[in-house]
Amino acid sequence: MMPFLFRPERLRFLTQIINTQKPKNLLCSLYSSTTTPPELEELCKLVSSSIGGLDDLESSLNLFKLSLSSLVVTQVINSCENEAPTRRLLRFFLWSVKNLSSSLEDKDFNYAVRVFAKKKDHTAMEILISDLRNGGRVMENQTFSVVAEMLVKLGRQDEALGIFKNLEKFKCPRDSFSLTAIVGALCAKGHARKAEGVVYHHKEMIAGVEPCIYRSLLYGWSVQENVKEARRVIKEMKSAGVELDLYCYNTFLRCLCGKNVKRNPSGLVPEALNVMMEMRSYRIAPTSISYNILLSCLGRTRRVKESCRILDLMKKSGCAPDWISYYLVARVLYLTGRFGKGNIIVDEMIEHGLTPDRKFYYDLIGVLCGVERVNFALELFERMKKSSLGGYGPVYDVFIPKLCSGGDFEKGRELWDEAVATGVSLSCSSDVLDPSIIEVFKPTRKVVEVNLKGCTMAKNPVNIKQNTLKGKKDKKKKKKYASIRK
Repeated sequence: MMPFLFRPERLRFLTQIINTQKPKNLLCSLYSSTTTPPELEELCKLVSSSIGGLDDLESSLNLFKLSLSSLVVTQVINSCENEAPTRRLLRFFLWSVKNLSSSLEDKDFNYAVRVFAKKKDHTAMEILISDLRNGGRVMENQTFSVVAEMLVKLGRQDEALGIFKNLEKFKCPRDSFSLTAIVGALCAKGHARKAEGVVYHHKEMIAGVEPCIYRSLLYGWSVQENVKEARRVIKEMKSAGVELDLYCYNTFLRCLCGKNVKRNPSGLVPEALNVMMEMRSYRIAPTSISYNILLSCLGRTRRVKESCRILDLMKKSGCAPDWISYYLVARVLYLTGRFGKGNIIVDEMIEHGLTPDRKFYYDLIGVLCGVERVNFALELFERMKKSSLGGYGPVYDVFIPKLCSGGDFEKGRELWDEAVATGVSLSCSSDVLDPSIIEVFKPTRKVVEVNLKGCTMAKNPVNIKQNTLKGKKDKKKKKKYASIRK
């Protein structure tokens, strides 16, 4: 998947700071590195509190003694962004706009719009964008990018297009950056047709950003799994002299395989290999990501032989499988009951020195427990412990109740003692170890007995055969008489 495309480095840096600094009352490092004044902390507590209504909040703000400035407003919004209810934060900002008027700088107003856009509050975004426009303020390119992205995510793509068409009313330049922003936002949710309409009406702006535009369009069609249109975009890229890279072909490969999963599962391998052959003709070597796209789709259709064959093909072609490749193959083997072969694949991965993520073991253990093969799941858990990955708590929480509900209280107690001895914190209760509390699941097979007493056919089975032959003879006679009458 692809988040919003091609943000500038400055925006990426700002996004990283906003996403990583989340503690309460932490001030934005872009604005201040000093300690928080007590008055500012009290103001943040007031805004973050859920006691009282919005009118009560505004009355309290009117009585608050603090020199209000544009910087203070930004600091409060940044500090309360994840703590305060959205409506209280909006009322505080509108109160600040009313009190500061022109003293509130455009950059701080834009920052507030981005915060509410990030919170996906359409009403707040609508109010602030209207105030920004009516107040004659300047909308930054970065703000338009975030607003367009969020509006499309909320299913309001027409509203995002309306803002783009009227950018001059927001004093925001309609240039290649804003064009890339709206096209990327639309294509991220599969609205490739509308994005192509925007590009068609603004051809003069795409100079210099053709790779960005074409990649977005290719991704947009791949979201819809429209192979024909995605192939057309690739042909246009070739004719326009835009260099095709690994991302473009992997996007097309995902589109092609996704469609074949639903309509032509038998064509998954041959058509994907044809695309990889085309990649090599352009000196683009398929990577493990390319093969993993195919392996993932093969797993969804439970095509076991093809999955194993593709894994062998990766090794022969010089593309070393990663742990995700082994995971995809092992998973489809376990799901189809080939547990021994699945263990061989896992052991092969370990022998090659690959260290998987914890999710590798979490998911495969979950699959084995789901198909009632706890013994194989325990063997896999031993492999996980040998790799010293840590994070064993969730696995113990799955095994102990599973074993005890199946009647194996001894093994459940053993795992419980092992977890306690190694200092692993458990979420499951110790009550699961008590046979008097836990109801043991006993699978039963319902046998239906048929009472044939008094049945004349049961006494003389030969009559059944005779009656059947008699019925056939009667049918032949009827056909014969019907032909004579005609």
